[in-house]
Amino acid sequence: MAGWWSRRLLTPVESFAGSATLARGRTYSVDGLRIGAYEVTARVRGAGTGPYEVALGIDAIAPEGWLAIEAELAGRAVYRARLLAGELPPEVELVFAEFGVSLFPRSVGDLHAMCSCPDWGDLCEHAAAALHALGAAFDDDPFLVLEWNGRTRDELLRALRRAPAAEAAPEEAEEPLTAEGFWAPPTGLARLRERRPTPPVPPGFLLRVAVPPPVKVRRRDLAAVLEPAYEALTPEAHEED
Repeated sequence: MAGWWSRRLLTPVESFAGSATLARGRTYSVDGLRIGAYEVTARVRGAGTGPYEVALGIDAIAPEGWLAIEAELAGRAVYRARLLAGELPPEVELVFAEFGVSLFPRSVGDLHAMCSCPDWGDLCEHAAAALHALGAAFDDDPFLVLEWNGRTRDELLRALRRAPAAEAAPEEAEEPLTAEGFWAPPTGLARLRERRPTPPVPPGFLLRVAVPPPVKVRRRDLAAVLEPAYEALTPEAHEED
C-alpha cells in the first residue's frame, strides 16, 4: 500500500500524466534507481522490452533559497527537534511553500522526464515506472525527498546544528499578550520581508497529515468522508460553478 510520501509524489503526476500511464508503469521492473540532487536515474524493463534508461529531473532550488529555508526550519523549535531526531514531518512541506518552493512536480513543466525508449510524449510508461519506484523509496526514507531537492540528510542536519536556537527577545517575552494591534499591518523589518507566492496546497492536506480520529461513518474513515467537502471548497471548484 502506498504511503504518504509516494502519494504526494504520484497524485499531482496523475493529474497531468493520466492514471492509465501510471497504472501500466506500476507493472514494469525497475532497477538501478539512483537519487541525486535534482535528478533520478533508473533502468526500466517493460513487458518483454528494454531495459531503457530513464532520468527524472526537477528545477534546482537556488542556494540562497536553501539558506533561507534552513534558517526558517532552525528557527521553529518543533521542526528543528523532529528533524534532528531523524524524522521528516509531512508538515515541513508547508515551510517550503512559504518560500514559493514545491517539493514535488505540480505540472508537466515541473518534471523533466527523459527515456531511451522510442515512445513520444511528456511521460512514457517507463518514466511512470521510475516514479513508482521513487515514491516507494520516499516512503522507506522520507529524507530522500529533500535529497532530490538538493540537500542530503547530513547536509541539512549539519546546517540545523550550526544554526543558533531561536530565542525570544527579553522585551518580547515580558510584553503582555493583548488583542490590541493584532490585525495591524507589519512594520519595520517584518514589513520589508518578501515571500514568493505560495504554491497551492492539495485539498484535504490537513486531513492527510493529521492523525485520523477513530470514527467511522457507514464503515468509512472520517477523513475519507470529509475529503470531498474539502475539495468542494477549493477556489477551482468555485470557478467551475
